[in-house]
Amino acid sequence: MSIISKLPPVKGVLQENVDLGRKSFLGVSGTAQILFTPTDIDDLVFFLRNLPKDFQVTVLGAMSNILIRSGGIRGIVVVLEEAFNKIFIEDNVIEVGAAVFCSKLSTAAANHELGGLEFLTGIPGMIGGAIKMNAGCYGANISDIFIECEGVNLSGQVKWFNPENIEFGYRSSSVSDDIIITRAWFRGMQNVDYIISKKMNEISSKRKNSQPLDKKSCGSAFKNPDGYKAWKLIEAAGCRGMKVGGASISDKHCNFIINYDNATANDVEELGNRVIQKVLENSGIRLEWEIVILGDKAAHE
Repeated sequence: MSIISKLPPVKGVLQENVDLGRKSFLGVSGTAQILFTPTDIDDLVFFLRNLPKDFQVTVLGAMSNILIRSGGIRGIVVVLEEAFNKIFIEDNVIEVGAAVFCSKLSTAAANHELGGLEFLTGIPGMIGGAIKMNAGCYGANISDIFIECEGVNLSGQVKWFNPENIEFGYRSSSVSDDIIITRAWFRGMQNVDYIISKKMNEISSKRKNSQPLDKKSCGSAFKNPDGYKAWKLIEAAGCRGMKVGGASISDKHCNFIINYDNATANDVEELGNRVIQKVLENSGIRLEWEIVILGDKAAHE
């Protein structure tokens, strides 16, 4: 009997044993035991309310900072797509679906002459994940423009979060893992005293010149320790260019792990762990992964 037959009926799509490698920014494979793509929030709420409690649920977005181990993810993987990929703008308030790419939101704001969102052009992920990790770059963070967001917990209850009940930190928020963010509201700035498109182009140019954007990677592999730059610690430990299998520390930016030659998830994870150890031995500082590692290792690893 198919596992899908044990699941609630949905309007969206349920698939078994789906290879997620095509979605991964790192281009490494890992399967979802069950992949669920809801048609809208009602479909998502109904599914979660009626899902047997023994099923694990994992939410994935763009997979721009996710590494899925080769053994894949057991249970249900939820991916939000078209119904959660819309933007509405009224005055300086922007309503945006969780599946909208950050760069798309930045462009939409610029088209409405709203400033303050230019930094999003430098973030490769989607809005839902960006809120959970308080994504940021070039001195700005999601928390700077955040008004509120809507989410659904794994029991199918709709929840709301605003600055009074959500705590943002460096690459973190208090939104728990059992919340699926579905849409959010942000505040742009009207009548800014700079050229928005010029600022966006400057950010894009900085990224192109300093990051290996032509290679498969998940962006920054490690968080910056308080008072330090991760890349400087990695370079000082002699890790620039270090390789494990098909994974390598980028020569262009050594806080990036790149898939240069058909790397496996295990190659990437092992390389990152070696860097953590090398930096610890050299500086006494233990780096923390910024890449989120999910799933099980394959039996042979």
